[in-house]
Amino acid sequence: MKMINAYIGIVSLLFLNCSAGNFSKTENEATKLYDIIVDAKGSGDFVKVQDAINSVPFLKEKETIIFIKNGIYKEKLILPQNKINITLIGQNKNKTILTYDDYASKKNEKGQNIGTSGSYSFAVNGDNFKAENITFENSSGPVGQAVAVRIDGDKVVFNNCRFLGFQDTLYSHGNRSRQYYKNCYIEGTTDFIFGAATAVFDKCEIFAKAGGSYITAANTPKANSYGFVFLNCKLTSNASNNSFYLGRPWENYARTVFIKCKMGKHIKSAGWHNWGRPEAEATTFYAEYQCTGVGADLQARVPWSHVLTAQQFQSDYTIEKIFKDWTFKKKITDSILKSK
Repeated sequence: MKMINAYIGIVSLLFLNCSAGNFSKTENEATKLYDIIVDAKGSGDFVKVQDAINSVPFLKEKETIIFIKNGIYKEKLILPQNKINITLIGQNKNKTILTYDDYASKKNEKGQNIGTSGSYSFAVNGDNFKAENITFENSSGPVGQAVAVRIDGDKVVFNNCRFLGFQDTLYSHGNRSRQYYKNCYIEGTTDFIFGAATAVFDKCEIFAKAGGSYITAANTPKANSYGFVFLNCKLTSNASNNSFYLGRPWENYARTVFIKCKMGKHIKSAGWHNWGRPEAEATTFYAEYQCTGVGADLQARVPWSHVLTAQQFQSDYTIEKIFKDWTFKKKITDSILKSK
């Protein structure tokens, strides 16, 4: 209990108490608090999000805060590797929507498939990126792999955001990337949280849509101690009972852990799948700890999955241990407006 209380104390320094993203300040006050304002209706500095990102100088050490007013911004966005320390803040997470509709089997100008990695709506390549109160969407529908956000940058934070799609919604791509998701909503069908990154999902809702079968597909590098860690999350669904696995290994050293999560009836009693590779059973690390709900029943779990001990939980699953030298010493931004 002391360890989890310490953890809560650390992350509370990272965020203000933002819930709905409806800000109480006037527009004039907001203008003073943000570096750039984007408004699709033309009242800001830019009407497109990409133009705002492009305007930030390369390798700028001071944080650049971009406020995005409510609207649907249909753009295929990219945050280049040399655009660092950028924060995007939406006016309202349900009404500030960044969307595009590419998908893996879509053809490029050479007649070749753009592939899963190229299907993103937003590619985050720069370090120290933060986003709050924004919906990230791939609107192509159930057409196979179609990524809403692909993240390669290190020290990336999403707070109070939504990720919408079907297969392969959230691509935590970079094998050296560390990512933190707080109070987010993530939905999809199959492998809708996947990739090689070290990512912590804290108090998020993970919504498995009907028609899918696997929540996660980690391809954690052998050298990485952590893959996906879900803390105090809710696993919800509109799918039938006993229809979703917690995860399957994209590569043989996949690591995924659910801690104190509430699991719905859609979670299969076996819990985990080996993706047709029996050899992966000896190398993956799939584990649970003190989860609740019908889907958390451990009696029929595959024998090669694990249950964390109290000692493992307390010593190995603190934020400090997972993220190493990345410490949360400030709020997501010093100038976020408090919501009502």
